[in-house]
This record gives sequence, structure tokens and C-alpha cells, in this order.
Amino acid sequence: MRKPLEGIVVLEFCQFLAGPSAGLKLADLGARVIKIERPGKGDACRQLAIKNLFIEEDSLLFHTINRNKESYAADLKNPEDLKLIQQLIAKADIMTHNFRPGVMEKIGLDYPAVQTLNPKIIYATVTGYGNEGPWVNKPGQDLLIQSVSGMSYLTGSKEDGPVPFGLSVTDIMCGNHLTQGIIAALIKRAKTNKSVLVEVSLLESALDVQFEVLTTYLNDGGQLPERSAVKGSAHAYLSAPYSTYETSEGYIALAMGDLKTIAELIGCDISPAYTNPADSFENRDELLLLLGQKFRENTSQHWLGLLESKDIWCAPVLDYKAATDLDVFKNMEIRQQLDLGNGSSLYTTRIPMQIDGQKLFARKAAPKIGADNDRINLEFELK
Repeated sequence: MRKPLEGIVVLEFCQFLAGPSAGLKLADLGARVIKIERPGKGDACRQLAIKNLFIEEDSLLFHTINRNKESYAADLKNPEDLKLIQQLIAKADIMTHNFRPGVMEKIGLDYPAVQTLNPKIIYATVTGYGNEGPWVNKPGQDLLIQSVSGMSYLTGSKEDGPVPFGLSVTDIMCGNHLTQGIIAALIKRAKTNKSVLVEVSLLESALDVQFEVLTTYLNDGGQLPERSAVKGSAHAYLSAPYSTYETSEGYIALAMGDLKTIAELIGCDISPAYTNPADSFENRDELLLLLGQKFRENTSQHWLGLLESKDIWCAPVLDYKAATDLDVFKNMEIRQQLDLGNGSSLYTTRIPMQIDGQKLFARKAAPKIGADNDRINLEFELK
């Protein structure tokens, strides 16, 4: 199958997570993504590890985000290397970078300068807080962005302090937004035959992913989200029964549903806290406690069987081992194997979409620093 972005050449001047995760999406969709890296050290993410896991000299995290790419080593402060990069830019379709504002201007690879090299380039940038303003030079890092965007006060219970997400949610969402912007720019360029500038920031992405709750805050008299005092509540703004509940040997999750019907089905007396639908909001915590006491009386399997038989939206709460053992996980073929080229391999996830009914897999592992210099020099006639 011919992938949608085959024939598109992307130059990735990005490090860490947000920009490279966009490059990963583009590569999985068929684009040729060439990482431009510093000789010797390369992308700083090569040494940024999760759980201190490394494959040879590069972190497992780097392999996760930079598979299916090529690497071209160049010192952008070296005039000879910069000349080669300028020649490569002239033949590329897309260029991405996440340098702080002002860095590319000093190097001579800012958008106006690049337009003179390639008047049809799509120039896409990631910043922490935009290209201007009082925070322009602050470090754009996921935990910091979660903290200043209000996001860390959505998770946890009322008595908890701020609870950040246990994953780099703003980085990944920003990478998704960058991908969307680039694909939109490809469509615009096809119509105009001119260059397009795409700009995203981590803070804007963090705010956008909260659009439901921020819209509520902005139209609710400035009332802050009120996390439940009950452990396991999953949403600061939603009513009972929306939550996770401990059972006699595990946990289950209940989504939206008719509270009265659910209570009758499981044999829970909620009359002390519920007389009309508005009580599901007003008396949320009391209702969650009543339901929680009842659910602890039996097993997850018992409650799920009872609830699912009446089409109540519910699910078990699973850890990674249980989740990846599910038949639905295996049937989706979300896991793919990468060939490390030395007789070993590693497993990761594939891009979560299908094109023309086919899943998109890619066996190519992340490249070594500068692994593709000679071939790229020859192919693109760089000299």
C-alpha cells in the first residue's frame, strides 16, 4: 500500500518529545523524516531515559519517539556544515524545529531566510510559550506546562495537592497539533504553491486539551473546578456516578448513566442523598460514598456482569499486564516489533489509525547519529 505522505521529505531540527513525536507521526504516514543532529551528542533525548532503560548508548525513550527516521549529523555553527544543510533545505518539503525563539535567527535558518532557499517550504515550529511575550525565554517542559496551565488541579481528590498526569501529556498533544498543522499546510501549499508557516506552543496545547473544563470555568462565573473529596473520582465537573470504585478484589469504573437505575440494579439505597436529578451534582460526594460502600461488598466480575446486562457503561480498571493480555488489545495489533539490526528487537506501539482499511506498521528502529550522512550527501548532491 502506498502511504499518504510518501514522497514528502521532512527535516527535523527537534529534540526531546513534542517535535520528534510529530516527526514520528509523519514518518509512519509515509514521509521521509531526516533528523538533523549535533555530531557526537545528537538529540538530547538520546540520554533522557524513562526508568533508566537504554539500548546500547541510546535511551529506550529515544527509540520510542525516533523510530522510522534517518539521522544526518551537522554542526549548524560550522559554515561548511551549514552550507550542506542549506542545500538540503532547498530540496525538502517540510522543516520542523523547537529551538527557543531567536536561535534560528542567529544561525540564519529563520523562516524568512529559509523562504529564500525554498519558497515552497512548510516551516513548522514548537515553542514553550509562543514567539513573543514575557515568558518567551522560559523553558518549555511538560511538567512545568502542566503546572502553569491549571491542569494539575484536575486530577486527584479534594484533599490532594496538585497531581500532574503520569505521562508527558502536553508534549504529546503539542506533537499532535503540530502534525495537524503540517498536514493542513500541505493542503494549503498544494493550492497556492507557496510556503506556509506553522507555529504551535506547549502552553496553547495544554490549554486546548482542557477546552471542555476551561469553557466551563469561563462561563460559570469564575468558579474553580471542585475535585471530589472521595478517592477515585474521575472528573472535577461531572456528577455521580462518574468515578472508579473499589470492589472486594479490584476496581471498576462507571461512566455516565441514570443514577436511580444503577442504584436499584445493585441494591444501593441512595435516598438519603438523592431525590431529583440535580442531586447527582449537588450531593456528588455523598452519593459516591454510598455507591462505593455497596461495590466493596462483591467482586468486580459480579458487578460488571450485572451492570453490563442492562447496558450500563462500565469497565474493569486494569494495569498494563491485564490490559495487554486482553483479546481486544491483541486483535487491534497495536504492538509492533522493531528490528535493531544486530539480531535483537524491541516492541513498541504503531500509529493508531488505518488507511484504506490497512494498519500502518514500520519495522525501522531509531538511527545512530549521522548514520545516513553519506547516503544523503550522495542522493541530494550535497557538496
